[in-house]
Amino acid sequence: MSAAALLHDVGHYPFSHALEEIGAPHHETRAESLVSDGAVAQILTEEIGDDAPQRVVDLICGRSFSPLQGLISGSFDLDKIDYLQRDARMCGVPYGEIDEDRLVQSMLVLRDPTTGKSSIGIREKGLSAVETLLFAKYQMYRNVYWHHACRSATAMYKRIVERAVERGAVSMSALGAFTDEGLLQAVESGSAEDPMLAALRERRLFKRAYEAPAASLPAPEAIEWLADDRARTRAAEARIAGRLGIDPTEVLLDFPAKTQMLGLDVLVAQRDRSVRRLTQSGLPGAIDLPRLASELYASARSLRVFTARRVDATDALAAVTAELLTA
Repeated sequence: MSAAALLHDVGHYPFSHALEEIGAPHHETRAESLVSDGAVAQILTEEIGDDAPQRVVDLICGRSFSPLQGLISGSFDLDKIDYLQRDARMCGVPYGEIDEDRLVQSMLVLRDPTTGKSSIGIREKGLSAVETLLFAKYQMYRNVYWHHACRSATAMYKRIVERAVERGAVSMSALGAFTDEGLLQAVESGSAEDPMLAALRERRLFKRAYEAPAASLPAPEAIEWLADDRARTRAAEARIAGRLGIDPTEVLLDFPAKTQMLGLDVLVAQRDRSVRRLTQSGLPGAIDLPRLASELYASARSLRVFTARRVDATDALAAVTAELLTA
């Protein structure tokens, strides 16, 4: 369990999750090969046992049958408890506060009355601490991870690496082997200087030409393809650029997605000693999760158009409406 907690993010790419948004394998997939073979596997085998590498991989990937699986990959795993508070502290913002002591003290192993399987759950009195984690996560996404400046830099970085892969400067399969700076250097040395990379290094971020919360859009589900269809996104960027009279390389679309941002699936030990499962269906008298999750997700998420230089807001609105928001 300790080894899995230490190694759960070993597969992360340079600058964390951003490259997964352009099609790089999920970091847990990378972790599987890193832990199953090589020096890490040898150490785990020698120090713990022959089956230790596979057991650690199963915990990291969320497919272990251990009752403690939820501590490594679950609704309130150790990673979430750690990174929300650490990121908030390092960013100097007050949004990552979690009632960590109450949350941890309320955890216990429970048996699912439906399946008979045991897993990490929580006492009913600890649900308020779960709420602090959910709202900390929402606040961090709304105010930090999905802040316009952060998303502008992320969109630029994704496009820089995407273009580097297309021209053969780096390969998608090798991205995880680089450090943050090492990847940028590889991109630079692979061909002529990328002006977008120079701008990113000098913190000349693309500007917001258009921004609208998902909750205000007429049909946000109609543009979900912006999160994962790279070819279609770039074609839309080119059309918007044409309407604005600028080069297609000067436009970036951004509509981040994390559908399970506030998802829960956890057993709850109630005061009458019964055990019930809290999921997306909610739990009467506890957390009305379906309504809250969808509303908070929509308010945290925004559709944005970033441009290399400032453009007229009215023109940007007209372009986005014509190319994305008109059925």
